[in-house]
Amino acid sequence: MTNSSELACDGCGQTAPAEHIARRLRRLEWTTSHRPVHINTLLLGAFSPLRDEDFLYARGEEYGGEFHGEAAQVLDAVGISTAGKTREAVHAEFQRAGFFLTHILECPLERDHENSCEGTALLKNRLNAVAIRMRRSLKPKRVMAITEELTLIVEDILAIDLGCPVILDHGKPFRLENGARGDSALWRLRESLAISTPNG
Repeated sequence: MTNSSELACDGCGQTAPAEHIARRLRRLEWTTSHRPVHINTLLLGAFSPLRDEDFLYARGEEYGGEFHGEAAQVLDAVGISTAGKTREAVHAEFQRAGFFLTHILECPLERDHENSCEGTALLKNRLNAVAIRMRRSLKPKRVMAITEELTLIVEDILAIDLGCPVILDHGKPFRLENGARGDSALWRLRESLAISTPNG
């Protein structure tokens, strides 16, 4: 039974406690301040990372200059070095390059939704709202799917009107790191970015 203190989150569709909603609003505030005026490449992930310190747009005064987890992987993938730079300087460089990172679920998965079937269902349920946001507000020139969790809904993403092309890695989402088999997933991601961002 749902706890009466829980609310439906407009960023992910999950029923969650007030703390979840507060974290969602904090991350939304962080993200909005770093959104480019014109988005060249929208990097699309499945779920927002669990830890705030792994969230790309987390503020420097709260998490220092170092980037961890997904944030570090995204910056490495797009070729932005963090060495000797403040967090704000890195954010500004990412923004100037026309990159914007967002997730279909703008929040982490709650524990009771962590199995793959429930996670996939949540992603599918959010796709229409994400598509509307892309067409009406974000208006990117292209979308690049970047997390493996999107694999099961690739066809759904391609079937919906995002208002721009979707870039994939041989029909699958790009990975932010090379696989254990030594393939060149990260190289292919960087090559696609170079092709799709000629002024970058």
